[in-house]
Amino acid sequence: MTGPTEPDPGATLSFDLSRPGRIACVLPELDVPAAPLPPESALRRDRDGRGLRLPELSQPDLVRYFTRLSQRNYGVDTAFYPLGSCTMKYNPRVHEEIVRLPGFAGLHPHQRETAQGALALMFDLQRFLSEITGMDAVSLAPAAGAHGELTGILMARAYHQHRGDSQRQRVLVPDTAHGTNPATAAMCGYEVASVASCADGNMDLDALAAALDDSVAALMLTLPNTLGLFDPQILRIAEMVHRAGALLYGDGANLNALLGRVKMGDLGFDVLHLNLHKTFSTPHGGGGPGSGPIAVREALAPFLPTPIVRREEDDGGYVLAAPEQSIGRVGLFHGNFGVIVRAYAYIRTLGAAGLREVSDNAVLNANYVLARLRDAYRLPYDRRCMHEVVFSGSGQKAKGVKTLDIAKRLIDYGFHPPTIYFPLMVDEAMLIEPTETESKETLDAFCDAMLAIAREAEEEPEVVRSAPQRAPLRRLDEATAARQPVLRWRPLEERKP
Repeated sequence: MTGPTEPDPGATLSFDLSRPGRIACVLPELDVPAAPLPPESALRRDRDGRGLRLPELSQPDLVRYFTRLSQRNYGVDTAFYPLGSCTMKYNPRVHEEIVRLPGFAGLHPHQRETAQGALALMFDLQRFLSEITGMDAVSLAPAAGAHGELTGILMARAYHQHRGDSQRQRVLVPDTAHGTNPATAAMCGYEVASVASCADGNMDLDALAAALDDSVAALMLTLPNTLGLFDPQILRIAEMVHRAGALLYGDGANLNALLGRVKMGDLGFDVLHLNLHKTFSTPHGGGGPGSGPIAVREALAPFLPTPIVRREEDDGGYVLAAPEQSIGRVGLFHGNFGVIVRAYAYIRTLGAAGLREVSDNAVLNANYVLARLRDAYRLPYDRRCMHEVVFSGSGQKAKGVKTLDIAKRLIDYGFHPPTIYFPLMVDEAMLIEPTETESKETLDAFCDAMLAIAREAEEEPEVVRSAPQRAPLRRLDEATAARQPVLRWRPLEERKP
């Protein structure tokens, strides 16, 4: 808590703490002649005559201001991050040290012959990911999961066009898919058609059969799906798709549930993107960094984006190469190298047995949460889940407490809320993914908080509806914030009351 004379940085900006003449850092005297900008230069920030308006603080005030702000941050390094569908797991710090080694961190992306070690690492990671997924070839070029999706569907289009199947203009997307799947297909110029699921959360095979014909290019399937469920019909689904001449695209965002247990290629997938930043050791809060390699069966390998890393047979050296019928570049240079190094280190650290243990513990933890909360919140799919579990707050909503209220109240208990209102097919959805890295004590504390909130919804619903009580900021006017955002600081006297 801040003292009575200390401003609360959660409600006060550095500009408001500013006092003329205060300086946080004194720079040394120039040892070269000063060269002021021309008076009318477009580079000048004081053309309005008021000068460059920056806050003026003493060094202690500046340090305390930013330190207090940092203490308000919430992340996987400070507490449990149960966002379903995101796999926000703790990542070993040794991998952060490895990626910062000068030989990796100091590389220039234009280096080729002088970066054989880096190319060897990328080549080995391609092989590792091929083995893990059961696919024949991999490109590390895509920079994120949705980028990998885009790449995969562009490859599917190139594959069909190469075969003369120009009539294939539709992509099927289950209603349990990630939201990026239909957006990706539409961006690639395809018509998107939804495939319904059954009451048990599995795909409706009759609906799939009715949708499949020679106009379908691909089925984009997330396995496990966004309900956290494994579809036991997957081999039958793959057979139906292939018999129709279409491709089975795999959204690999949920690979944490299957890692080391099953190979997606063995299940019939033709194209698969991976989220290295989810499954293979990169903290990815705040929108990045990401990496979305694409893995394919042999028939699609010629269409992989460039570059891929190849090993020369004559001298054993490594080169960046373009596949024979490549769809071309999908980004600058050759992928997000820092994430690639972390993933390589993660796989080498754990080995095959360790990767299997990842999925074992991820599934165990999710089912533990399911068992502890099933009597307090509605369980729309009452079956064993995989790495995440979806609950519904519909029972609480009937008493006037919405899922949003439950999420806000969790903040008072010290937890980041889970994913809410997704998947869309579940009313008042709460999607919880504990990952494999959380202890039983942490899961118990989270479940205790969720159970306490369920009791409050029954006995003191207004406490939940008015949450959070102890956060620096309470509930925002989200509609106004979206329609009339405040994008820059203004002096107090210019602000609206």
